[in-house]
Parts: sequence; C-alpha cells; structure tokens
Amino acid sequence: MGTYREMYDESIRRPAQFWGEQAKKIAWFEEPKMILSQDARGFYRWFHGGKLNTCYLALDHHVKTGRGDQLALVYDSPVTNTKETYTYSELLDRVARFAGGLRRLGLEKGDTAVLYMPMIPEAVIAMLACARLGVVHSVVFGGFAPHELAIRIDDAKPKAMISATCGIEFKNLLPYKPLLDEAIELATHKPPHVVVKERPMLECEKVPGRDHYWREVEDADPVDAVELDATDPLYVLYTSGTTGKPKGIVRDNGGHAVAMKFSMDVVYDTHAGEVFWAGSDVGWVVGHSYIVYGPLIQGCTSILYEGKPIRTPDAGSFWRVIAEHRVKTFFTAPTAFRAIKKEDPEIILRDPHDISCLKYLFLAGERLDPPTYRWLNRIMDVPVIDHWWQTETGWAIAGNPAGLELFETKVGSATMPIPGYDVRILDPDGRELPPDEQGNVAIRLPMPPGCLPTLWNDDDRFESSYLSDYEGYYLTGDGGYKDDDGYIFIMGRVDDVINVAGHRLSTGEMEEIIGGHDAVAECAVVGIDDDLKGQVPIGLVVLKDGATIDEHDLEADLVERIRTKIGPIACFRQNVIVKRLPKTRSGKILRKTIREVADKENVIVPSTIDDPKILDEVQESLSRRQIGKALQTEGL
Repeated sequence: MGTYREMYDESIRRPAQFWGEQAKKIAWFEEPKMILSQDARGFYRWFHGGKLNTCYLALDHHVKTGRGDQLALVYDSPVTNTKETYTYSELLDRVARFAGGLRRLGLEKGDTAVLYMPMIPEAVIAMLACARLGVVHSVVFGGFAPHELAIRIDDAKPKAMISATCGIEFKNLLPYKPLLDEAIELATHKPPHVVVKERPMLECEKVPGRDHYWREVEDADPVDAVELDATDPLYVLYTSGTTGKPKGIVRDNGGHAVAMKFSMDVVYDTHAGEVFWAGSDVGWVVGHSYIVYGPLIQGCTSILYEGKPIRTPDAGSFWRVIAEHRVKTFFTAPTAFRAIKKEDPEIILRDPHDISCLKYLFLAGERLDPPTYRWLNRIMDVPVIDHWWQTETGWAIAGNPAGLELFETKVGSATMPIPGYDVRILDPDGRELPPDEQGNVAIRLPMPPGCLPTLWNDDDRFESSYLSDYEGYYLTGDGGYKDDDGYIFIMGRVDDVINVAGHRLSTGEMEEIIGGHDAVAECAVVGIDDDLKGQVPIGLVVLKDGATIDEHDLEADLVERIRTKIGPIACFRQNVIVKRLPKTRSGKILRKTIREVADKENVIVPSTIDDPKILDEVQESLSRRQIGKALQTEGL
C-alpha cells in the first residue's frame, strides 16, 4: 500500500480522488456518480449516487465469491457454557429469513427498529437483517435502565423493538423483557411490534397483539438485499452529550462500508479468512464497527463473546479464547486489562494456552494509562497499539497503522493521524498551536467516509455541537497536543462528558437527576480518576435550608436514583454534602477546578484562582473530611 506518509499526504491533498480509489474495493450495485459532495445544509456527503447494501457486502458477496463455507461468526459464551459457529452461508440463511419475518410484520426501507439485546448471535442477525431491508437499526446497550431506553424509543420512533428474555452479568440473570415493557410504558411513542428471543434460562409473557417470539418471526421465507443509496442511513447510535438528551449519531451505508474495509486493511492489518476479536458489546460503536460490520465486510471470522474478562471463569479467559479460536487481532478497552492486572497480573506468564497466533493487541475507548501499557508491553509478545476514535467517527482518528508501517510507540500517545483525518490543535480563537502546547483537538473538514454526516432528525444540533466553534472544522470535544514528531496525545474531554470504563456519560444528566431530590438545593457531578474504570462520577451537593437527612441515607437515595434512571453502567456510588460549591463571580460552578484539585497528591487549590472569596470557598469545600473520602484517587 505504500508508506504511511505517502498515503496520508494523498488523502489530505486530494480526498475525493483518494477515497474514490478506496471505494473501488467494495461491491457496489451501482458505482457512485460523485465521490464527495455537500447537501443543502452544506454538510459533506460521500459517494452520492452509489447503490449498495451493507448486509450484501457482509454476507452475500462472500458466499457468491466462494467463501460460503468459511466461518463468519463464532459465539463463545462462558456464562452459559455455550459455543456456536456460523459459516457465511449459514449466517446468510438465518439473516435472510429473519429479514423476511420483519418484512411480514410490515417493516420496510426507511423504517426504524430499536434493539435491546445481550451478546448472543441473534443480536448480530437482527442488525444484519435490518441492514438487509434498509430498516435503520438503533442498538441500545442492555445495561441501560428503562428511562434511558424510553428516551431513545421516543427519538427513534421504531416500528419494532427486538430484544431477548434476559442477559447475563457474571452469574446473575438480568430480565430484559420487564425493563423493555417498562420503557415502552414510559415512552410517548408506542412501537406496534416487539420481537423477543426466548432464552432457555428465562421465559416471558407476551403482550397480545404486540409481542412475537423470535422463532415465530424467523420462520419466514428468505428475502434478498434491498438496493440502497450510499447516503441512506444504516444505523443510529445514541451517545451522551453535555445535556441530558442523547445524540443520535447517524451512520450512512456507503461511507461506512468503504471506511470499514479501509480500516481493516490499514489500521488492523487483518484480512479475509483471518480471525478478529473485538472484546466489546454490540451496544457500543466498537461492537457495531468491529464485531459486526468491519470483520464481515472484510471476510474475516468475528468472535462474539458473552462474558467478562474476569470471573468467566477466571482472569485467563482472554488467553483461552485467543488460543482456541486462533485470533490474529484482538481489540478491547484498557479497563478489561486493568481488571486482569488487578486480579492476577502474572497469569499470562504461566498460562498454558498457546497464543502464538496473536499478532496485534489494540486498545481504545478510553485513555491507556502508562502503568497498564508498560505492564502489557512486558507480558505480551506482540505490538500493544493504542488508538483513538469516537462514536461519532465510527473508526480510528489516530493510531499506529499496522497495515502500512508500525511507528515507535510513545507512552500516552495514540501515535499518528490515520489517513483521511486532518487533525489540528487549536486555541480558543482558532489559531493552530505549536508542538507540545495543549488545546482543542479539531479535524479539518471534510471528515473522511464513515464519520457522522449529521444527527438523527437534528441538523441544527449537529451544527451547534460539532461545527460552530471553528469554521471549517469538526470539534472533537477532546483536549490534547502534538509533539515535534506529529504524535497525537489525547488528554481527555473538555466538556461535561466523562468516560467510565470506555462508556461516555453525561454529568449534566446526573446533575438533573440529583437536583430533583427534595433535600438538594444544588449539585455538581464530576469525573475523578479511578484505577480500574479510568473515571468514575462523584456528586457534590448543597442541601436546602432546613433539610435534615443523614449523609449516608442521602447517598443511598441518590445512588438508587442514578441506577434507576441511567443504570448500573453509570457507576455512581459516592456523594458528598458540602456547605457550598465553588463558583465564579457569575455563578458558574467551577467543575474544572474541582477536577484539578482531585487530581493532585494533596488537596491544594490551583494557583490560577486569584479571587480570595473563591479561594476560601474552594478550600473550605474541598479540604473537608467528606471530600477526602470521595476523592480517593492517588492516595486521597
């Protein structure tokens, strides 16, 4: 493919020509008439006039070109002691029949379906069946509470919900159907159809006239893939923003397919017939891109793993799966390895599994902290590659391009921008900063294929959230810098979104929930460093005058509120009562100051605050015994 520098420079100088060449590597029904264009709002679109179907690329194309007997999907579930395999032909048959069943329920191109599924083969089948029909799917992570699911139902307005009777968390059954029923009750929009996969460990009651068992729907004649425009949406995936309302990230068919094929080649160096494992969940963007679409479009074997890296059954589960299924490329979040490191840091050194098949270990979703990188680099005999991307982009913005050339690793850096991404570090006035100066990370437009073209039914919010701060740039919301060699260092979010074990969550939404408590006058939620999950939220609350409530009782109430409204995924477990919150003269809470104080070895007020009144408030609030309890990172 040539050197990295040659490819990168070409992609930035002549993006239309560059991506036009990459587009030739997928099987179009009709070639695009225009590689790069702009719509009526001025938003960039890729491959206008092209006709294709993503499910066809992921399944039919491989069967027609002679790989029908190759394994497409391996389901490995230590929590149920189950393993299943599907060839491309077998997976195509199941997908085509389930798509036929959805069509029988009345779902057609342009309709929407919301999936609320555990990590079982039917989740992949449902996604691909929707793609086959041109039905826009939106997968909601099974850890979200009914309130969060209801918000997404009201925004997506699905014609069908697709779910299962339960998920499994370690050894605990998580009943999905009651959560789904409650979400529909809470939602304004009432989906006319609910499809439920009955798992053998839990049955459910059907709502007459609305609910259908999976087996009933799948018992249908297979249907062919529908011809779609490149700019038609494939899926909507909701991600947290700075407000309580999630943002529906739109992924189109054409740009996404080209980006997936390109990334499997250039970023991951993994090709048809090889085994790729993304240790994520289909509810997140990694699961969409690299459990389902990327590996299958590329013709790989993809691993679908139901379980956790520890206690399923032990900290060596990763090595067992890699060895048993001959995984070449493994991709997961740093949190998973921090859990293993905490459980048994030397297990791989004495583990009997032969993992000589593994060639690359990729990590993303949150910051790869230096201690975890150094530990992995010591125990793994393969390149340990950090890379950085977002739900919005759908694939890597920066990384070490294994398919081109591997650069020397710098601890804490995601390495170089991937071809197609013109990454700049800007000051608040839009000036590009010199090396080693930290600022806002932005990407000069146009973004490459696969990135969000807009938000679901909300062009205005797309523009205000991403395009309005710097003309001609997409604002990532992350802060960072480049060094003299062009390496990118991402230092974290600059807005009120925190990253808990790789999952983006809105502190604004948590504050809204906490502020609704009868005893709370005002509150702030900030993310603090955590050795295992990267960040966890804590709450600081000021009580209303005259409120009498025990601190531990309030904490228990608020933890339960967050758990009920958002779900256990929020990991909200700590709350502190303070006399007042540090604020600016205009009344804005100094969340950044609170975070900075929490990051220090001792509770010391940053010298950048020069107002004596604010200094007193910060010192009084943050040096108290209670905040010491909450800010328990780095020895606090």
